[in-house]
Amino acid sequence: MPMFQPSKRDGVVGFDGGGDGHVLDLDTAVKDGVLGGGGVGGVVATGVGEKLDLSKMIEELDLSEVPSVFICPISLEPMQDPVTLCTGQTYEKSNILKWFNLGHLTCPTTMQELWDDSVTPNRTLYHLIYTWFSQKYLLMKKKSEDVQGRAAELVETLKKVKGQARVQALKELHQVVGAHATARKTLIDKGGIAVVSSLLGPFTSHVVGSIAIAILVNLSLDSESRMNLMQPAKISLMVDILNEGSIETKINCTRLIKMLMEEKDFRSEIVSSHSLLVGIMRLVKDKRHTVGVLPGLSLLRTICLHEEARGLIVSIGAVPQLVECLPSLDHECLELALFVLDALSSLPQGVLALKDCSKTIPNMVRVLMRISESCTQYALTILSSICKLAPEECSSIALDAGLAAKLLLVIQSCSDPVLKQQSSELLKLCSLNYSDTIFISKCKLTRTIQ
Repeated sequence: MPMFQPSKRDGVVGFDGGGDGHVLDLDTAVKDGVLGGGGVGGVVATGVGEKLDLSKMIEELDLSEVPSVFICPISLEPMQDPVTLCTGQTYEKSNILKWFNLGHLTCPTTMQELWDDSVTPNRTLYHLIYTWFSQKYLLMKKKSEDVQGRAAELVETLKKVKGQARVQALKELHQVVGAHATARKTLIDKGGIAVVSSLLGPFTSHVVGSIAIAILVNLSLDSESRMNLMQPAKISLMVDILNEGSIETKINCTRLIKMLMEEKDFRSEIVSSHSLLVGIMRLVKDKRHTVGVLPGLSLLRTICLHEEARGLIVSIGAVPQLVECLPSLDHECLELALFVLDALSSLPQGVLALKDCSKTIPNMVRVLMRISESCTQYALTILSSICKLAPEECSSIALDAGLAAKLLLVIQSCSDPVLKQQSSELLKLCSLNYSDTIFISKCKLTRTIQ
């Protein structure tokens, strides 16, 4: 029966292919792609005196595709200490010993009864596994060193060049740091954040600005870097690019501005910008590029945390625009939009804008008890604010839209006592203008409960 066994062919150790009778030596394994190539004769010199640790290599490489002969049939993980049973099947030693300790006296793969429960170290297979992972690991390290060096060179280049040469250097830096975490670390260590940030200013072209922002948004910015980027001229450029750039650039701008807003010394007047808010709303309403809706609403939600900015958001007509968008939003975006509308309903002008929008009430009623308790809470708060502003007018519209039935559903089914209380109060408010008989008939409406 087939077993992994040392063999000699042209002076090189080989192994039996585990059941197909095909013997492969190390050179052939590399040539045929079992080891993936990448070395002379299938062996890569480490260039260091100490042996590489197989466990560390497997962990750091985290490869999705590994030759099947290297995988333990029990754990489906690469083997580090392969041993072979009398059936010819090979397993990771620790895994097969656990199998035996559970009282099994069979081969896990073939389910054959074992006439010998001893395990034999498969040194040839171990050598193949070790060599294959060594090749991959050393190649990864070499690439890592190469990209780190290139990132450092590009940072120095950006200090000297202008015009098209600057654009090309930025593009390459963007590619390098986007693909390699080690390059991002090098850029930070070499003062690259300050270099790239210095390129943003009142006379920066949108081409340079867009690439610089794309680089910065993928870096971990410290407090000093964020404060530097909060200079009015830099924020102004970001806002201009947000309004005129590609969809990818617009998303990068929203992400960077949101990142800056996380700084504790962030000044709310920075986002109290008519142009910024208009740009965000354009992103949210863009039906051709729905990928921008989530980052746009996420930034708008963060801005709404600053009360000083809420009035300006209402003044640009954001309320009816957001209400119109509600039915087309996925759950995550819907919750963000409702949070914003709830925050705006804290202002008199916000409540008035909500009342004046014909789709506010039906859209809010539709949301109740459909998405999450948070969405239900936002919708209830908005409906309560509107109905208190114009009880007779709004209560009638709300009840015709099926509000009473939805409120009863919240009272009966919701686990949050605050929502139950809020629903009871709104139901009582809506009942004031109706006789008991008419109001009971309103409560039986079910056409909107779907």
